Amino acid sequence: MNRITSSQNPLVKEVKALKSKKARDESNSFFIEGIRLVEEALKEDIEIKKIFLSESFLSDKSSDLLISQIEQKKLDTFLLTDNILKDISDTENPQGVLAVLKIRNCSLDIIKGNSFVLLLEAIQDPGNLGTIIRTADAAGADAVVMSKGCVDLYNPKVLRSTMGSVFHIPVCYNLDMEDTIVALKNKGIKVYAAHLSGEKSYVEEDYTKGCTFIIGNEANGITEDSAKKADVLLKIPMPGRAESLNASIAAGVLMYEVVRQRCR
Repeated sequence: MNRITSSQNPLVKEVKALKSKKARDESNSFFIEGIRLVEEALKEDIEIKKIFLSESFLSDKSSDLLISQIEQKKLDTFLLTDNILKDISDTENPQGVLAVLKIRNCSLDIIKGNSFVLLLEAIQDPGNLGTIIRTADAAGADAVVMSKGCVDLYNPKVLRSTMGSVFHIPVCYNLDMEDTIVALKNKGIKVYAAHLSGEKSYVEEDYTKGCTFIIGNEANGITEDSAKKADVLLKIPMPGRAESLNASIAAGVLMYEVVRQRCR
């Protein structure tokens, strides 16, 4: 295990730069931190480029299992002072373990005619995106598809919000919205859109076959173009006084109606 004691070390600078989307895109890399996320990454088929541990993490007996898993995979591992790791970290109280991974994307080829898919249009809030991915994982969705204009999937705040689900479910991102809707329809998947103008309640439709839900931007909802291309506009009844639901809550309501219908 190599020890790094200088914040000017090139590797330290490279990892710290990954907080920016530009650096992530240029290097085709991103970083995760924390025991939970690193443990999940170690379980999955994803390329881990480097592991960074803090001195206090290494000396903590509770870290022995995770360190053993890292050693079994023979990953390039570097020991940092606590101050350097904290400087790299995107969290206020880092747990002392950080990993650099290769970015991966998926194509619509993985989606079949009976797939259950979330289609996200210009979702901007990292917490919303992460929560939607986590809920889609829990609900057994086959994929999450993100349009151009969504917050970056590999934003550290998004990754933390997924709680590891980003490694469990395929996420296709930076896709053209119109082309994606056409491609899904060509696969025989029915396209639904949560919309304030929806005339049918979300519980009135049959989701036991291929289906996708368009979830729109937090402030503006889905665009009119997307609404026109959807097969059905759905409404979620709101007998209270709120004008709309949070995007991740709306997505969760719709996804769990699919779970109810497919698991009964």
